[in-house]
Amino acid sequence: MNPLDASPHHRSTSLHKNLPLLASIFALAACASPAVLAQLSAAARPVPAASTPAPVASTAAASDDSAAAQAALVSEVAAATGKNPADLNALLDGAVVKQSIIDAMNRPAESKPWSQYRPIFLNPERIAEGVSFYQRHHALLDQISQQYGVPPQFIVAIIGVETNYGANTGGYRVLDALVTLAFHYPPRAKYFRGELKTLLELPPSKLPGPIPDIYGSYAGAEGLAQFMPSSIRDFAVDADGDGHINLVASLPDAFASIANYFRAHGWQTGQPVAVQADPSPKATPAPAYANAVPSTPLEQFTADGYAPTAQENPGLPANLLTLDGARGPEYWLTFQNFYVITRYNKSPMYALAVTQLADAIARGVAAQ
Repeated sequence: MNPLDASPHHRSTSLHKNLPLLASIFALAACASPAVLAQLSAAARPVPAASTPAPVASTAAASDDSAAAQAALVSEVAAATGKNPADLNALLDGAVVKQSIIDAMNRPAESKPWSQYRPIFLNPERIAEGVSFYQRHHALLDQISQQYGVPPQFIVAIIGVETNYGANTGGYRVLDALVTLAFHYPPRAKYFRGELKTLLELPPSKLPGPIPDIYGSYAGAEGLAQFMPSSIRDFAVDADGDGHINLVASLPDAFASIANYFRAHGWQTGQPVAVQADPSPKATPAPAYANAVPSTPLEQFTADGYAPTAQENPGLPANLLTLDGARGPEYWLTFQNFYVITRYNKSPMYALAVTQLADAIARGVAAQ
């Protein structure tokens, strides 16, 4: 992810080995904060592109279908929560269906090759902002890192990739996004209907304000952490102890929620995330990447001609990822912690961008 590594052949990410050193270096900072990103969605989290554009339906039949779908949803939410169906209908009737949301769904950043995707997040400005953001909030980040076992640079990198350190948390009303996608985007209607249902069921204590006033990404994610409603329900944390989860305005809540998400999905404290492989001329053809829990011992990939460029436990389960880099194919050995990042966003490019940005931020802090 950046210029601190000059080339995409960045070797890193066995950051865990430097954590004791980083912890002490990290403990001495205090500086400035964020900048900008609008080329990309603030929340790439949930969705791959649809194969063909899906315009918002405007026929009478489609309108009837969405009305029936709304009535069924209202019935379910009212039964589950005891909320007044008339109030729920009034809320949903106030949503605005937007073609721009459908259009954004059909052109996610993850459709780019790695050679074009990487520079979006790995550039001097994004890294410098990450270092500055860390320095401003180092005491809180270090405390949450110690509590959850997730390195602080990864918490910062998630926020850096998702929202450019809070500069772009999204300009769509979450209600508009979820209604549009639940009732007017057939490729993912089931998923977004579930998220809309969860949003309507969340208690006020888990939301930053009234539902019509919550803004986020085109996919309905909100806050610094860009959590979908189901992630708020399952993983968000009231870290500041005020009895209210606010991922928009509370740094403790946002930082702890990201760390809790990682821990809940199996983050292994002190273990590597990814390391670049150096293929031998006689390497066997690289297998298709499996976005699954790693199961092949690292030593098997070494035997197949993909030796890691940093020393790791040869018995560590790994996957092999091939990407189209700026200088040709790149090969990355990825571990359990990389898989955890792909639970936040399924794209392996996203996970590698987060990993490299975290590494660059850690090195930037250490250099100061």
